[in-house]
Amino acid sequence: MRNSSRTWLLRENALFAASVPPGSRVLDAGAGEQPYRDLLSHCEYESADFEQLDKEYAKSTYVCDLASIPVEDGRFDAILFNQVMEHLSDPLTVLVELKRVLKPGGKMICTAPLFYEEHEQPYDFYRYTQFAWRHMLGKVGFELEQLTWMEGYLGTVAYQLETASKYLPIRPQSIAPGISGWLSSPVLASSRLLFRGLAKFFYVLDERRRFTEKGFPKNYVAIVRKPVLLV
Repeated sequence: MRNSSRTWLLRENALFAASVPPGSRVLDAGAGEQPYRDLLSHCEYESADFEQLDKEYAKSTYVCDLASIPVEDGRFDAILFNQVMEHLSDPLTVLVELKRVLKPGGKMICTAPLFYEEHEQPYDFYRYTQFAWRHMLGKVGFELEQLTWMEGYLGTVAYQLETASKYLPIRPQSIAPGISGWLSSPVLASSRLLFRGLAKFFYVLDERRRFTEKGFPKNYVAIVRKPVLLV
């Protein structure tokens, strides 16, 4: 099914990549399959990942724990850090390390979910509110330039409808005992079909405009900068 969060994630990374000057050295931290590498064709691209999950990875420059990246201080002009924070048992330690390898004045894009089902088990630990982002980034010493919803509320609702279309029980014995289960089963089965259609519709609407006046996002996106120390 079309997923507007993926669309907005690509758009946000494209905007960030376009702001990075040509020839910059960029780290993709927790890069996985490296879906944003082509956006940085004007840069010197390096990647880091621990490559421990049973999934496909693109070849990483550094196979390592993100809490200990084997490079010198201030190596990178910019960092991509997408959909990784929820998988870290000690996210503050990793943020400290990313700050270490970023040059003073360098920028980083960070994205992570606020609302999403458990995934990539057993490496799924946290979800992040906007207040958690402000607290952690400030504690580490990053300057927060931007903190926004990644997708709009229609994208969140679409995701809720999509998951309901998959997981609502339809077997009578799974719903309720006796006649209640048998009467409810066709209602839930037809609801699954309805919710799937609505999810597709809402995803399309969310791609066209982010509605952020009410509700809540699935993910937040933060743009941060490492301060330049004045002497």
